[in-house]
Amino acid sequence: MHILVLTLGVVTGVIGLTQAQADGTKPLKLVVLGDSLSAGLGLPEASAFPARLQKALRDKGINVEISNAGVSGDTASGGRDRLDWSVPEGTDAVIVELGANDALRGLDPAVTRAALTDIVKRLKSRGIAVMLCGMVAPPNYGSDYAARFNSIYPDLGREFDVPLYPFFLAGVAANSKLNQADGIHPTAEGVDIIVNNVLPAVETFLGSIRQQRATKG
Repeated sequence: MHILVLTLGVVTGVIGLTQAQADGTKPLKLVVLGDSLSAGLGLPEASAFPARLQKALRDKGINVEISNAGVSGDTASGGRDRLDWSVPEGTDAVIVELGANDALRGLDPAVTRAALTDIVKRLKSRGIAVMLCGMVAPPNYGSDYAARFNSIYPDLGREFDVPLYPFFLAGVAANSKLNQADGIHPTAEGVDIIVNNVLPAVETFLGSIRQQRATKG
């Protein structure tokens, strides 16, 4: 009887360990919800931000599957309208990269703020972690517009306690060597710089999700 109990205990322990290992190696499913900047307009799919970010993370031993849910020309409102089918069930986290087209078109910052607020609320209500990538308004609409627009991202980061990468195009914007002929969309080299710059923030973001998963498990 003692041998049987011991054997069952060992088997149960092995099964538990195997399940824990499986959970630990289960890839995190991440969606990049964005516009042409993250979609990779003008670039091969393998050179777009989601693909390059996935490679960079995997090179660091982080098991992640990243889906490219970028749509060229999308505003924050457009991203909100397609949110449910762009972010499927089973998604662990979303990087939101939206707002550049709003600023380029001079859309009312209140409309952009409302759309991004709705996106964050809806994702959080589904138990999906959110990271915001900020945008900066171009100078041609004046300082008042810039102040109203640029404050959206840090405000939402604080309000919803979500991580914020302040400016998606940091280190690349306005550099002709790192942008395509239109002066707006990054080249493959520009994308790699964006990935390198944002990588520490994404690592921290995903690490917190792993930690929460381990705690719940």
